[in-house]
Amino acid sequence: MQKLTILGATGSIGVSTLDVVARHPDRFQIYALSGHSRVVELAEQCLTYKPRYAVVADQSSAQQLQQLLRPGSPETEVLYGVEGLCYIASAPEVDTVMAAIVGAAGLLPTLEAARAGKKVLLANKESLVMAGRLFMDAVREAGAILLPIDSEHNAIFQCLPSGYSPDHRAGVQKVLLTASGGPFRTTPLEALSAISPEQACAHPNWDMGRKISVDSATMMNKGLELIEACWLFDLSPSQIEVVIHPQSVIHSMVEYVDGSVLAQLGNPDMRTPIAHAMAWPERVDSGVSRLDIIATARLDFEAPDLERFPCLVLAMEAARLGGGAPTVLNAANEMAVEAFLNGDISFTRIAEVVAVVLAGTVTTEPNTLEAVQSIDQLARQYAVDVIQRAH
Repeated sequence: MQKLTILGATGSIGVSTLDVVARHPDRFQIYALSGHSRVVELAEQCLTYKPRYAVVADQSSAQQLQQLLRPGSPETEVLYGVEGLCYIASAPEVDTVMAAIVGAAGLLPTLEAARAGKKVLLANKESLVMAGRLFMDAVREAGAILLPIDSEHNAIFQCLPSGYSPDHRAGVQKVLLTASGGPFRTTPLEALSAISPEQACAHPNWDMGRKISVDSATMMNKGLELIEACWLFDLSPSQIEVVIHPQSVIHSMVEYVDGSVLAQLGNPDMRTPIAHAMAWPERVDSGVSRLDIIATARLDFEAPDLERFPCLVLAMEAARLGGGAPTVLNAANEMAVEAFLNGDISFTRIAEVVAVVLAGTVTTEPNTLEAVQSIDQLARQYAVDVIQRAH
């Protein structure tokens, strides 16, 4: 029986994780859930799973949640803030932490889980984008188990040989990181500036939150995944090739020196990588429908159009630069996407804001968490200034 903390339980990854938990009550027990400000949804989850702790963003949300839980789940203790998140991520009773808080907000509790030696199921790619060296050092020093949840990285993990490590590469040549191309893969370039937030959030294959959906539409998400893959699998950016695969059936591939290419296939449903990581090294039913390869009929591949997806180019450049550049990239992108979703800038301005901030922020390798946070805040303020000048 694994005791599980879910950071970001009310988001799409959290909901899918709870679906897998419900299918295997003999294997998984919910220890703690967090839900930021989605108090009603979190209360419903608490009433169903009876966690020891629930964490929300602030004291006001905590009081609201306590009132909702008092009749049906009085045993659940309500915490709030970053301190609460870090506690439920590192508590001695916890075996496994699903790190599914979106964006930079997930860094601290996810890092605490790694430092506490937990089995960390990583859906928060920003932890590695912002603080890759610090995070991987913490995993090694604490003996934590790090398993990727992003469908692409989970696919790579499944296709790598047993015992793969920086010192034992077992003939791995490169990684082929697949991408659907998002909803605007064939949209005329001149029409992109008029794209609305609702259009950008309508992904053709995956059910995701609004921020990640926009990142998928700009392909910044794939750029962040490229940086994440470098840290997870100890690869250089030149060893990772991004491939557009509209059907989202092949989730990624690994190429070997003998010419072999191994691929992981499945229907586009996040419960597959979630169940794989939760039960690893075993396999359990995920609830995902079987892949009908005959009905699928065809699998298409193409190179990404770098004119169409300038955010991918910027992420590749940040990966090449290293140091604090990925932290700057992530911070500027978060602010630009928020501005787009709020109607303050156009869709094409997202890449323009990120480009200005990335080019205008000089950083060195951040060797401490404080250094990472300083770079992050500096880049965010710069991005806000760039966005405001656009009005």
